[in-house]
Amino acid sequence: MSKQIIRPAGVVNSPAYSHAVKKTGTPVFISGQIALDASGNLVGEGDAARQADQVFRNLQTVVEACGGSLADVVKLTVFTTDLAYRPAIGEARGRYFTAGEMPGSTFVVVSSLAEPRFLVEVEAVAMID
Repeated sequence: MSKQIIRPAGVVNSPAYSHAVKKTGTPVFISGQIALDASGNLVGEGDAARQADQVFRNLQTVVEACGGSLADVVKLTVFTTDLAYRPAIGEARGRYFTAGEMPGSTFVVVSSLAEPRFLVEVEAVAMID
């Protein structure tokens, strides 16, 4: 199974995301993950860095339950309630995804998530054989 990272000339390139990822497999659409642990407890209330880490840990767990790995993720959509959280979210993402192999990514700041204590939510698309 091959994965091709697309970084075309003519658009600015960033180490934080890929413009496109081309991969064979079956698409798996992963619901937005939030910072709840397996017991339903919020991890990192008021702390975007701790919440982001838990969100990516949950994402990894879901992808692995589907028979894949984070290397199979081709697209992330990150939702946060404050642009100031962007560095902490990016740092957490960098611990879970390999530089140079980043999925396509969209970063969105919203006025609120489903519950006011949630600071970060991430949904994903993975291509898994």
